[in-house]
Amino acid sequence: MVDEKTVVDSLRRVIDPDLKTDIVSLGMVKELKVEDGKVQFTLELTTPACPYNKDIEDSARKAVQSIPGVKEVDMKVTARVWSARTLGAGDSLSSVKNVIAVASGKGGVGKTTVAINLACSLARSGAKVGLVDADIYGPMIPKIVNIIQPPRIVANNKVEPARIMLGIKVMSLGLFVDENTAVIWRGPLVASAVRQLLTDAAWGDLDYLIVDLPPGTGDASLTLAQTIPLTGVVIVTTPQAAAAVIAAKALRMFRRLGIPIIGIVENMSYFVCSHCGAESRMFGNSVTEKMASELDAPLLGRIPLMPEVSTNYDKGVPIVVADPKSPASKALNEISRNIAARISILAHESKAKAEKM
Repeated sequence: MVDEKTVVDSLRRVIDPDLKTDIVSLGMVKELKVEDGKVQFTLELTTPACPYNKDIEDSARKAVQSIPGVKEVDMKVTARVWSARTLGAGDSLSSVKNVIAVASGKGGVGKTTVAINLACSLARSGAKVGLVDADIYGPMIPKIVNIIQPPRIVANNKVEPARIMLGIKVMSLGLFVDENTAVIWRGPLVASAVRQLLTDAAWGDLDYLIVDLPPGTGDASLTLAQTIPLTGVVIVTTPQAAAAVIAAKALRMFRRLGIPIIGIVENMSYFVCSHCGAESRMFGNSVTEKMASELDAPLLGRIPLMPEVSTNYDKGVPIVVADPKSPASKALNEISRNIAARISILAHESKAKAEKM
């Protein structure tokens, strides 16, 4: 006869490739029942966007099916995103599991493009996602996505964020200021605006809050780092050496502030011909991999340069939604899965460290 202990022992042989730990020890096996050769359990993954989810599911099912006496396996698969943030007393974003800053050393590298598409990719996987446009001087997100529901005041003078496709919640100064009005503010006002966009919004429960920072290492970046505990930062760059040098400066600044580096994204890596599919290195050989190695930061992926990305932006639809099978969408989806996996690793390391203390 098959019993629960036999099933658990078999599932202990299934190892999460990212966390290097068996799924039983990770608490991913829930609601196990064994009766007359029928095994029922829930497999609770660490994020719906993990790149190894299918492998883990298949391995868990095969592990149970291989037990002598098992006649039927009823495995329900769910996901509960882990939080890698250290919440302090009075944290104004306590219902947000992870806050991810998307930053760059310089403008023009496609940071906002990456931020919006990452948000959409994570939301498509089933995660609850929010997006903050923290570029006070040039808030672009409201102009390049279709706002389905505008922001409104709710209880306690909080603002319910605007909503865009896939249920993503959005806050941006561009939602409150006329697009033809130039924002002429000094540092303290910029810092205050960023703080309000984050803390005055009624975000509700979120798995990931993506914060699109302005380029550089100025007031907005410092305010974000000092206002709330961040899960980590994603640095966006392009293949050129000049862009990499400036991106490295931004990375070092966040590291000095004690913020984990989730990884580096290389945008506009190569051009894909729409007629023949050939790849061309428009900016020469990339130096990003060398930079990532020198800075001990993961290279999360490379995104090709495609006219369709900007064409669909003009229509208010990010490329991962407009054309999920395009080379750019495939690269962005892979990057979002890598980011989700990195966050699970950071959460696991944080939990292990806390247990040792």
